[in-house]
Amino acid sequence: MLQAAITGARQASLIERPAPQAREHWAVVKITVAPMCTEYKAWLQGQPADHLGHEAVGEVVEVAQPGRVRVGDRVVVQPGYGCGRCRHCLAGDHIHCQRGSGPAQFYGQPLGTATYAQYLVKPDWLLSPIPDELSDELAGLALCGLGPSYGAFQRMRVTALDTVLITGLGPVGLGGVVNASFRGARVIGVDSNTFRRGLAERLGASLTLDPLDPELPAKIAAATAGEGVDAALDCAGALPAQRLLIDATRRRGQVTYVAEANHELPIRISPDLVRKGLTVNGSWHYNLNDYAGIGQVLQRSPTVAQMITHRFALREVQDAFATLAEQQTGKVLLLPWA
Repeated sequence: MLQAAITGARQASLIERPAPQAREHWAVVKITVAPMCTEYKAWLQGQPADHLGHEAVGEVVEVAQPGRVRVGDRVVVQPGYGCGRCRHCLAGDHIHCQRGSGPAQFYGQPLGTATYAQYLVKPDWLLSPIPDELSDELAGLALCGLGPSYGAFQRMRVTALDTVLITGLGPVGLGGVVNASFRGARVIGVDSNTFRRGLAERLGASLTLDPLDPELPAKIAAATAGEGVDAALDCAGALPAQRLLIDATRRRGQVTYVAEANHELPIRISPDLVRKGLTVNGSWHYNLNDYAGIGQVLQRSPTVAQMITHRFALREVQDAFATLAEQQTGKVLLLPWA
């Protein structure tokens, strides 16, 4: 099979690898859509890698035994590898599993982990069925497109009564705009990228702001009658954005961080948390029991399809990385068989 590899700074190409084989409860999926995420950063830095990607949609083409999927099933391939037995996995929170092992432990090699490829292998319980009415491309948004913000909004119980602040309007933040708008919430988006602010408004944001605007805090306060937003979601991972969430959220409001970051965020326990009664969450993905809810957003949202701005064949992965690096995109899709 063909799969993409980063071979140097701003260099990517296709390589040949053996196709994975089904074994026990692990099924082989022919990848039809591979949504792209942050892998372009490794491309920019020239970090050699040939197991790229963590989002995929496709068709089951091989099973080793009767199980949860059958050959011909169209599926969303959930990220990560849970053990399937611990309390987190059994509750649907496989993303927090501490015992999970990938194909390297099960097969003795990492073959079949890449999604920038034509085939992959996955435990059958992490293959979610796609409704007949939903295209493979839209189903691909059930991963990092809509997934992180959906899980965060479930945790914060966002409703039509809320005003939601979203910092960072890349694909994850844009998915947050779609999810919050679908719930009827009012959305304030913050990003320095003019293209993405415009796309956020087309997706449903009522107000978008530049983080470099010195009047930013005042404008958020003015938009919320001086109280602050009800819920805030960080999809930027930048320290100023993370701090803005604390400052811009009302008393008894909620803040959730989904963007990865390793720096320290100064928090003052009394004024920031105790006196404000603020709830601060960390969230990564959604509970698998909420998959049907994401399907409803994908089928009924009037704007969700606009999140997809570019499509590339797998053989065009070099161009796809270059386009992502320009940051003038929504969600970008790789099509392994185009």
